[in-house]
Amino acid sequence: MAISKKRKEEVQAQYADWVKRSEAVILVEYSGAKMKSIDAIRAKIRETGGEFHIVKNTLVRRVFAQNGLDVPADYLVKSTAISFAFKDPASTAKALTDATKGNEFVKVKGGLMGGKSLSIAQVKMLSEMPPLPVMRATLLGVLQAPASKLVRTLAEPARGLAAVIKAHAESAPESAQASA
Repeated sequence: MAISKKRKEEVQAQYADWVKRSEAVILVEYSGAKMKSIDAIRAKIRETGGEFHIVKNTLVRRVFAQNGLDVPADYLVKSTAISFAFKDPASTAKALTDATKGNEFVKVKGGLMGGKSLSIAQVKMLSEMPPLPVMRATLLGVLQAPASKLVRTLAEPARGLAAVIKAHAESAPESAQASA
């Protein structure tokens, strides 16, 4: 069933909004998928702050062109669904990978991130990255490590001196009792 020109414009505007707000998009082929499976993928992606939608290739091709995104021609053939990562591309890619694990009907075609196209291997690597909160915690730990080591190094002489004074204070009553 053909859709009206007005409806096409509305759909294109929605696609354009999603593309502009996305940090990354991952394109997949979903041949033979049942709606129940698609809905499960959608739910998993929404948990990461993303969206998963079946798209019309001709309309999304126009949107990518209008936004200056160079998409390889083979990404927009056959059935296409797109995962839009609005917050954390790694979490969205991981959620998509997890949701489609064991399902032959969904195959990653590639993606886009930072205006550059991603191959299937690059999307897989993105899905294997830790989520953004974990990366932030790791970076914070790396940044704090030298500072805490410096504090320990500076405090060590005082700690050593305190230990010597404590040992001397404890041995003083023993030596006083021995001489008495």
